[in-house]
Amino acid sequence: MAYSIQPKAKNFKEVFDTYNWDETLQSIFSKTEADVLRALGNSKRDLEDFKALISPAARPYLEQMAQLSRQLTKKRFGNTIQMYSPMYLSNECQNICTYCGFSMTNKIPRRTLTDPEILKEVEYIKSKGYDHILLVTGEANKTVGVDYINNALQLIRSHFSNITIEVQPLHQDEYEQLIDSGLYAVLVYQETYHRGEYKKHHPKGKKSNFDYRLDTPDRLGKAGIHKIGLGALFGLEDWRADSFFTALHLKYLQKTYWKTKYSISFPRLRPHTGGLDPKVEMTDPDLVQLICAFRLLDEDVELSISTRESEVFRNNIVKLGITSISAESKTNPGGYAVAPESLEQFEISDERSTEEVTEMLKSQGLEVVWKDWANNWQ
Repeated sequence: MAYSIQPKAKNFKEVFDTYNWDETLQSIFSKTEADVLRALGNSKRDLEDFKALISPAARPYLEQMAQLSRQLTKKRFGNTIQMYSPMYLSNECQNICTYCGFSMTNKIPRRTLTDPEILKEVEYIKSKGYDHILLVTGEANKTVGVDYINNALQLIRSHFSNITIEVQPLHQDEYEQLIDSGLYAVLVYQETYHRGEYKKHHPKGKKSNFDYRLDTPDRLGKAGIHKIGLGALFGLEDWRADSFFTALHLKYLQKTYWKTKYSISFPRLRPHTGGLDPKVEMTDPDLVQLICAFRLLDEDVELSISTRESEVFRNNIVKLGITSISAESKTNPGGYAVAPESLEQFEISDERSTEEVTEMLKSQGLEVVWKDWANNWQ
């Protein structure tokens, strides 16, 4: 089977449907030491090289991968790393998701921030120096639909150079409306590219529509968004296969919407109300291997690591390919200044303050930047 991006595909689903999950996983596990060495020796790497680099055969070469990853990151991004802050606007949600504390089935107090509360949270975040903010909500059309998000953008756009959202998938015209209101980037994670497992973890709600979610980055590209963030939630299925399909998605989007910038995130399951144990554990060495593999596949893509990961892990990974990092994150609406006691979406692991994380980065010779890369390069 040819593993190439179809240049005339109408959408990513057409490309995705030509692949088989089990065959893909088998192909990854069949990679040999010779395949890994070939991938490491190539100056430009393709998806077959990526499969070799995330395969078990690549594990003995993790140190070499890390060194190459650091070199490529320094070449493209210098000794800099961007810091951003997430701000949760609401924990209202109409979906059932087995891995999320905001799931509709969880009997928790629900809260959606008012305009004054949003501005109070913004005041705290700005006091820490942030100029790039990520707005997050549950998926609830009636409570936090397009009108609510649009209002929030207009309310805070003068306070930040870049605003990113992680909310329910929207229609193309809705994204166009939000772009006009100051939206810069959208994060939309497929969670898992395994269709059967996806349905198992999303049994009810609009999010249960696998294909609609899969098509979201296409709608974003057509809307003319500046940046799209991709990722899978590691623990729902085999991380190697999910990572391959994330890379496949990335390469399709880059070819189709070449003016758009892209980022990859690496969330692993964290403890939350409702609880879900990982089906497939992703170890720390696994995650290091994956981060390096993405950097070796694409030296331009932005790679982000959140406070889901531990202090020790983040200290060790920031120079190996990562370009952006969050700090002092609160995953509950109003968690910074309005309602610190409200329920979190999930527990964070690295609880250090912004100042402590900044000092850690500086101690490793990294320069902290507060705006998105597009602003820092102007």
